[in-house]
Amino acid sequence: MKILIIGAAGMVGRKLTSALIASGSLAGKDIERIELVDAFEPEAVTADGIEIARKVVDIADPSVAPDLISRRPDVIFHLAAIVSGEAELDFDKGYAINLDGTRYLYDAIRAEGQKADYCPRFVFTSSIAVFGAPFPDKIGDEFFQTPRTSYGTQKAIGELLLSDYSRRGILDGVGIRLPTICIRPGKPNKAASGFFSNILREPLIGQEAVLPVDETARHWHASPRAAVGFLLHAAEMDTASLGTRRNLNMPGLSATVGEQIEALRRVAGDKAVALIRKEPDAMITEMVEGWAKDFDASRAMSLGFKAESSFDEIIRIHIDDELGGELPK
Repeated sequence: MKILIIGAAGMVGRKLTSALIASGSLAGKDIERIELVDAFEPEAVTADGIEIARKVVDIADPSVAPDLISRRPDVIFHLAAIVSGEAELDFDKGYAINLDGTRYLYDAIRAEGQKADYCPRFVFTSSIAVFGAPFPDKIGDEFFQTPRTSYGTQKAIGELLLSDYSRRGILDGVGIRLPTICIRPGKPNKAASGFFSNILREPLIGQEAVLPVDETARHWHASPRAAVGFLLHAAEMDTASLGTRRNLNMPGLSATVGEQIEALRRVAGDKAVALIRKEPDAMITEMVEGWAKDFDASRAMSLGFKAESSFDEIIRIHIDDELGGELPK
């Protein structure tokens, strides 16, 4: 089996690569090759019996997608995107990467299939940003896509194209609407949602963090470990059960910022909580208010997708996966 990961240098891409190498197989088939591509050089990795290729590309360049698809990967994980805050600030860049780059990939698959039989599994990472207020108490898979940001609009278009290209047998697509991934390891990125991770990650290692919204702000979360699980399951599942409804709300956990902070207190104590400094930011507050807060993910769960059920669990996963299983002394 040949696998292509687009956006491999990002946090989820790196963890997905590690999981694939550790398993050595996907959907019951041995992995022969993994191609890692991104706008930044993917991390160098090795694996016994698996060819690893790395490439720096700009998916907004129309010549890139045909080259990537010419090697006929069996499974394509499309993780590359300009994140929400950056896509809102840079209109042209957001559409070039999030929409044009995705469309180039779809059309390259179509062109390759016209040469000879080819229909890869295509796992598209979408976002709950495809939904916009006003919201019901819980958002189900049938709720209208009415995004209120450029990023959400770009992802919604990608979802519709995924469904149409799947309907036509060009590719075998699964779109997964990721919750906000928390706790993200590493340094803050330009995502407007980054503070959800920052207010936990930094205090856990004794550093100060800034909270730009009120503690009553509620949002939908899942851990990086859960995100990798979503991707792997989407690559392996029987898509016959999806029918023409190819995009799914992933399971997650609805929690307020205050509930996040109390989970931090239970796991790491008052000293960690004291490192959170409140600095209200009107722009971020307005964006967060327009985001979805809770979901009915029963369809995805019935299809085998799983996530955490408490923020205590999410924090402990971060400690296990990123801090060696214990808090710094």
